[in-house]
Amino acid sequence: MKLTGPFAQIVTLAHLPLRGKLTDDQLEIIKNGGILTENGKIVEVGNYEELKTKLLENGNAQNEESRLEFISDTQIAVPAFTDSHTHIVFGGNRANDFAMRNSGKTYLEIAENGGGIWSSVQHTRNASEEELLKTTLERINFLLSQGITTIEIKSGYGLDLENELKMLRTIQKAQSLTKATLVATCLSAHLKPRDFEGTSKEYLDYILTEILPKVKEENLAKRVDIFIEKSAFQPEESKAFLFKARNLGFEITVHADQFTPGSSRIAVEVGAKSADHLEATIDEDIEYLAKSETVATALPGASLGLGEKFTPARKILDKGGILAIASDWNPGSAPMGNLITQASILATFEKLSTAEVLAGITFRSAFALNLEDRGKLEKGKRADFVTFKTDNFQNILYQQGSLKAESVYIEGEKI
Repeated sequence: MKLTGPFAQIVTLAHLPLRGKLTDDQLEIIKNGGILTENGKIVEVGNYEELKTKLLENGNAQNEESRLEFISDTQIAVPAFTDSHTHIVFGGNRANDFAMRNSGKTYLEIAENGGGIWSSVQHTRNASEEELLKTTLERINFLLSQGITTIEIKSGYGLDLENELKMLRTIQKAQSLTKATLVATCLSAHLKPRDFEGTSKEYLDYILTEILPKVKEENLAKRVDIFIEKSAFQPEESKAFLFKARNLGFEITVHADQFTPGSSRIAVEVGAKSADHLEATIDEDIEYLAKSETVATALPGASLGLGEKFTPARKILDKGGILAIASDWNPGSAPMGNLITQASILATFEKLSTAEVLAGITFRSAFALNLEDRGKLEKGKRADFVTFKTDNFQNILYQQGSLKAESVYIEGEKI
């Protein structure tokens, strides 16, 4: 066993419910705390001196496997974060898109000038697996430096069998080279590629018959996503596609209600694990979503990148929904990749409590990935946690991302 501490504060998030609004007085805050771990799991979280006494009395200090990791300066500890929606395998750069958008160009005008998703598709297709792996690992390490130890990563910039598999294999290779947990999602249904000869329905059938069987054969992803929008795939064809993907054994998530409402209902109807974006969700659909088991994932980075309104996070929580917050890090609409900054800004505009934000980037976002073994510092959970050099956990959001993580622990070991 190993004891890490003492910490000025440990915010455990223990006993918090999965759904609905939270107040900060519901937070369990242990002062002068310690975290006792063994075999990558949390054994106990409590008063540091009491845990140290217990450890020594049991004779564990003489055991080779037992260690005391003493924190000499003032730090606090919280569960490590989960980013449940990213697109960090990509080639190229779309800084020109951002500049054109800010100068008033429309989506269509940007696309006509060589920008948009198709630009990222071309750059990603032209990149080698080695190039993609290098840049993906750099982005993973940036997320790790923020205290994000569980990262969902989508394909979707390949849009044919060869290049979708190339992206997913890159994620698989990256997993062997990082201590972070990577969750791959097949987003071949990002949009119909310009070089596909056929209808959007025929392209979705191509995904079902050609791409997903190979993904399953090579065990490259267990999740399937689709972008339901006027510029991508229409509601009825998307719904049929998702039911078929689910019947193939894939978990489902959906890019829903980003610019137009209605697709969050489809996400619920097909049993999706999450519906992500939701900037355009209308009140009646918020209630429908909130009563379901589908996680509502806010992506404030996309709102900031596009100058669009934020996900109605406050309404979702007030109706009893499960709210996660993710970065949507991608080369076009959300290039920042700083989850804490984005979550802090979302909290300001949507009036979210610190407890609601922390829940949204820890155990609630992990639930969106079907991972219930992390996100809280309590007995039996995975010992992933992050520390900050401060005496007040509120400073994490107050400083809006400028307070950097001091140390990141995965399975009880500092990385």
